[in-house]
Amino acid sequence: MNRILIVGATSAIAEAAARRFAARGDALFLVARNRDKLEPIARDLSVRGASRATVHAMDADDLGAHAAMLDAAEADLGGIDTVFIAYGTLPDQAACAADPAAAVAAWHTNAVSVVALVTDVANRLERQESGQIAVISSVAGDRGRASNYVYGSAKAGVNAFLDGLRHRLHGSGVSVLTIRPGLVDTPMTADLDKGPLFASADKVGGDIVKAIDGRRAVVYTPGFWRVIMTIIKAVPRTIFHRTQL
Repeated sequence: MNRILIVGATSAIAEAAARRFAARGDALFLVARNRDKLEPIARDLSVRGASRATVHAMDADDLGAHAAMLDAAEADLGGIDTVFIAYGTLPDQAACAADPAAAVAAWHTNAVSVVALVTDVANRLERQESGQIAVISSVAGDRGRASNYVYGSAKAGVNAFLDGLRHRLHGSGVSVLTIRPGLVDTPMTADLDKGPLFASADKVGGDIVKAIDGRRAVVYTPGFWRVIMTIIKAVPRTIFHRTQL
């Protein structure tokens, strides 16, 4: 049985992964902003086999609330084996380009709050000399593009932070997983036209659980996104600027 803290537990991807954790009897501590959305998820996971499914309401943008949440999770679970961070927003690029405050708010949610939370988590797990940190980032962080560069640059910052943290924690007993999904059909992308590159939340959730179990360092999901982003990164800038990639 693993003791798993999920932050952003109401997201479709997190819920898909949590169902797999529950089916094998893991103990779960579920965190999100909205307790009313959390509670039915917790009940469902208990029915599916979770040995424990506790809910905790917290806005991750409130950096001062992180430590108390982590204390509560450690007390409830009797320790933490895995921390899965699955929250984020998909900001309106045009609004962020027009309004510095909107750009900063998007960065705060998608990068600053993640860095703050993971730093606290990493220090706790390092002291116990065991554990795993898994964070959902995005393929958007692999190269800045006009269509989503505020979101993408925040994810790029998270990617670099996790790379450095992974290096720091090497040999400590604590592993760090960067999860880079491509396009996923979730409520967050409800306003986007769906095409053949979109994957289901269930597919991505399954890939994440496999990567966590395998203590991977980086996973692209679905896997074809590794090839796509390798190609996109290789396009020379003079050509790239004339494309709509």
